[in-house]
Amino acid sequence: MPPRKRATAGQGELPGVSSTKEIQDILWKAADKLRGSMDAAQYKEFVLGLVFLKYVSDAFAERRAELAADPELAEIPEHRRGAFLEERDEYTKKDVFWVPQTARWDYIAENAASAEGGVGKLLDDAMDEVMKANKTLTGVLPKIFNRDNVDQSRLKQLVDLISDARFTGHGDRPAQDVLGEVYEYFLEKFARAEGKRAGEFYTPASVVRLIVEVLEPYEGRVYDPACGSGGMFVQSGKFVTKRRGRDHSHDIAVYGQEANERTWRLAKMNLAIHGMDPKGVGDRWGDTFDDDKLPDLKADFVMANPPFNMSDWARKADDPRWKFGVPPQSNANYAWLQHIVSKLGDRGSAGVVLANGSMSSKQSGEGEIRSALIEADLVSCMISLPGNLFRTTAIPACLWFLTKDKTPQGVKGLEDRRGQVLFVDASAMGTMADRTERILTDEDLEKISDTYHAWRGTKSAKEKTLSYENTPGYCYSATLEEIAQQDYVLTPARYVGAAEEEEDPNAEPMEERITRLTTELLAQLDESVRQDAVVREQLGRIHG
Repeated sequence: MPPRKRATAGQGELPGVSSTKEIQDILWKAADKLRGSMDAAQYKEFVLGLVFLKYVSDAFAERRAELAADPELAEIPEHRRGAFLEERDEYTKKDVFWVPQTARWDYIAENAASAEGGVGKLLDDAMDEVMKANKTLTGVLPKIFNRDNVDQSRLKQLVDLISDARFTGHGDRPAQDVLGEVYEYFLEKFARAEGKRAGEFYTPASVVRLIVEVLEPYEGRVYDPACGSGGMFVQSGKFVTKRRGRDHSHDIAVYGQEANERTWRLAKMNLAIHGMDPKGVGDRWGDTFDDDKLPDLKADFVMANPPFNMSDWARKADDPRWKFGVPPQSNANYAWLQHIVSKLGDRGSAGVVLANGSMSSKQSGEGEIRSALIEADLVSCMISLPGNLFRTTAIPACLWFLTKDKTPQGVKGLEDRRGQVLFVDASAMGTMADRTERILTDEDLEKISDTYHAWRGTKSAKEKTLSYENTPGYCYSATLEEIAQQDYVLTPARYVGAAEEEEDPNAEPMEERITRLTTELLAQLDESVRQDAVVREQLGRIHG
C-alpha cells in the first residue's frame, strides 16, 4: 500500500516541480501528446498507469533517502550498506510498494532512448515487475505500451515530461496526498473528454460529497456495488481524515464491485494511491447482478451511482434479493435498490443516485416495489437534485437514502423517525461552473446535510445546536400515511409545497393597495370615456 510517511526536512531539494498545479499541467500536456493516436478510454488508462508507476518509484526513492540519512546506517559495515538499502522489509513495513531496480523511474528515464526493444517494452516490463513484487497490484497495471498503435517517439516524449513531475519533496505533504489530488484531477478531466462514456467511471465530486456528508461514514464497512473508479471510497476516506485525523483513516474498510475491466483497474490504482486497501474491490471485475462477488457482505454504509434506467442486465426472476417484488427487465433501478437493501447490516444506511423517474414510476410493477419499500420503513430521505450536475447524461437525478433502523439507537440518542420520511427539494440549488455544468457549492452541501442531521438528531447536529423544522419550498417530514395518500410517489415537490414569500416591512397594506388600484383604474376609465367623447365630437364636425 502507498506510504503515509511525510517528507522529511531537506527532501524539498529534490529536482522537479513542486506545486500540485504544476504537476497537473505537466501531466495534462503528457495526455495531449497521445491524443490522435488512441481513443480517450485507452489514453486515460495509458497516462494514469504511467503516473502511478512514477508515483510508486518516487515514494520508493523517498523511503530510500530516509534510510540513507538514518544515523544507524553509519553503524552498518560499509560493504553491507548497499544491501541494507535494498532490504524489502524496510519499505513494506512503512506501507511503501517495493519497486525492483529496473522498474524505478530513474532507470526508465536513463534507458528510454537506448533500451533494447524500445521504451514501450521497457515500460511493459516495469509494470510487470511491480505487479509481481506487490500482490495487491496483480493484474492491475496496464501493459499496453509496446503495441503497434503506440507511437514510440511520442511515448519517449511523454516519459520525459512525466520525469519533470515529482510527487515527493512537498514539505509537509505526503506523496500520497499530492498524487491523490493529481489522480482525481485527471479522472475529472478525462470524464469531460469522454462525455457520456465517462458515466462508467466518474460521479461528479459534489454529488459524491453530498452522499458522504449525509451518511457520515466514520467507521465500519463501506460498500459500492457499482464502484467505478472508486470515488465514493476515496471521499469517505477524506471525510474520516478531515473529521478525525489521518490516524483514523483505517477506521473504514471498503468493498466494491465493478463490471468494466478498465474501470476496475482505475479503481484499484485509485485506492492504492489514497492509502486504501485495493483488495476491497476484489481480484477481478464482474457483473453485480450476474456474479455477486460479496454474497455474504453486510455493510454499515452503501454508496452507489449505478447506471440509470439500465435495460440490459442479468435478471433472474427467482433471485432471493427481490424481497419486495421482481424488478422489470426493462429497467434495473429497483434491482439496484433491492440489491443494496440486501447488503445493509442491522443499522446500515445507504445513499443512491437514481434517475428522477424512480420516484414516481408505476410501470411493470415498480410502483408496487416502491410502496413495499416505503411500508417496510426503509426510506429515510429523498433529495431532488438540480439539473446539469451530470455531464454524462441529461436525465434529471435524485438521491435515495435508505436505512434499516430509524429508532433512537440507544446511546446515540437520535430522533425517533419511525414512520417518517424527510423530503428535500434541492432542485434550485447549485452554481454553474461553466455553460453546461452545475456544481453544488460547499454552502449547498452544508445546508442539505445539516437539514438531514437536524431531522435525524445526529451528534454533528447537536454539536452545531441544530433543530429541524419544515420549510415550505425546501423540506418536509412526511408520515407514511401522507405518502400513501400521494399513491407512494416520492417526488419532494409534492410534499414541500411552495416557498413562502418574505413580507416587505415597507410594503403597502393589501386593503389600501386594492383601494388605490381601484381608484386609479376608475380614473383611467373616466379619462378614456372623456377622450372618446372628444373624438366623437371632432368627427361630427368633420362630417357635418
